[in-house]
Amino acid sequence: MTEQAIADTAVSAQKNGGHGVSLGEATRVWARIAALSFGGPAGQIAVMHRILVDEKRWIGEERFLHALNYCMLLPGPEAQQLAVYVGWLMHRTLGGLIAGILFVLPGAVAIMALSLIYAAFGNVGLVQGLFFGLKAAVLAIVLEAVVRIGRRALKNRVMLGIAAAAFVAIFAFDVPFPVIILAAGLIGFVGGRLGRPEFRVGGGHGTSGGAVLADADSRLGAGTPVHARPAAGRSLRVGAVGLALWLGPVLALLLAFGTSDVYSQIAVFFSKMAVVTFGGAYAVLAYVAQQAVEHYGWLQPGEMLDGLGMAETTPGPLIMVVQFVGFMGAFRDPGTLPPLLAGALGGLLTTWVTFAPCFLWIFLGAPYVEALRGNRALSGALSAITAAVVGVVLNLAVWFGLHVLFHELRPLAVGGLSLDLPVLSSLDPAAAVLTLGAALAVFVLRIGMIPVLLLCAAAGLLLRAVL
Repeated sequence: MTEQAIADTAVSAQKNGGHGVSLGEATRVWARIAALSFGGPAGQIAVMHRILVDEKRWIGEERFLHALNYCMLLPGPEAQQLAVYVGWLMHRTLGGLIAGILFVLPGAVAIMALSLIYAAFGNVGLVQGLFFGLKAAVLAIVLEAVVRIGRRALKNRVMLGIAAAAFVAIFAFDVPFPVIILAAGLIGFVGGRLGRPEFRVGGGHGTSGGAVLADADSRLGAGTPVHARPAAGRSLRVGAVGLALWLGPVLALLLAFGTSDVYSQIAVFFSKMAVVTFGGAYAVLAYVAQQAVEHYGWLQPGEMLDGLGMAETTPGPLIMVVQFVGFMGAFRDPGTLPPLLAGALGGLLTTWVTFAPCFLWIFLGAPYVEALRGNRALSGALSAITAAVVGVVLNLAVWFGLHVLFHELRPLAVGGLSLDLPVLSSLDPAAAVLTLGAALAVFVLRIGMIPVLLLCAAAGLLLRAVL
């Protein structure tokens, strides 16, 4: 490299926060991540890790897990918030906005298109066939993602034990997710204070499945960027602007149309959901479905599962299913508007009040989380929480698998034990064959995510046509 080229590279790096990654390059990377964000949070986090840490080397392993652990503690979709966090670290507020919006955009467009088709034409056979095939692919991808994240986070027997305990607690005993996270955090906090190596990020004696990128060797480096340092004045400004953007439209709708209007109800209900969605979408979807069907009358019984199928098989956060709920609510109570237009506005409003606070949590809290990266007790707590979340995500994968492979589940309750056991005679042979094929493609043949999704979608259409 010539002296001029070296000088130009240095100038470019200085302009881009010292890491040399331009905003244009980052935008292309975030668009790529958004296009690949299938498979729920486990799959989405795995995709980000592979691209941001392993491939692009933007941030190191410890920093990635530190940011992930913070996002796990927040209400809302942790994968999208992780994208906002890393985007903000790399390119300040604009970078966070680009990363977060692009992460949501493909799913929002896809759910909106499918909602329009669903409302106009019903649950047609073509759509059923597509969902049938895609569900099998998504199940395999989620399982692969659990293995990938678990390999990175469960590096010793203590972390394996925490993950196993979390899985048993939520799967067999219905222990609430916040209780699991609190217990894991307390264990990790004590372990970190005592200096136990099992609770250090990257500590222990287990394998990580490959070389770990140290923070100092990443493009961002081990230091804290100037814009990521806590400042009281900045926090007040961010809080004021964020709350105004999130709750301003809600207050405007209430003042203009009152509490009985469908748009006011959508805005208030999903704003509440935005602050209680700890533990991912599955933790609150049962409550959302109950309220949407029984209280508001937005959905018919069973339609929530159709919306969930849309969200599970399209890119973006699983919580995007709420856009379908808001769409159907406004579609069925359009007022003076054409029903499809009313539904589209209801869906967009739902998406806004659901995701606007996600940016607020990151822009407001991330500087303080960055300042605590060297705190041993906090790092221990967050490491234990990550291990517990692996167990919780495994529970979600099992839950998803049971509903994909079996038509009927039988509840079993003995004392504090509560399980949904599959009725073996209700096994769907076609779903089992498709899932096995998808698992072989992912785990054995190492076929990429998009080819597997396309192949399974085509197979689903074919099977539904002949069966």
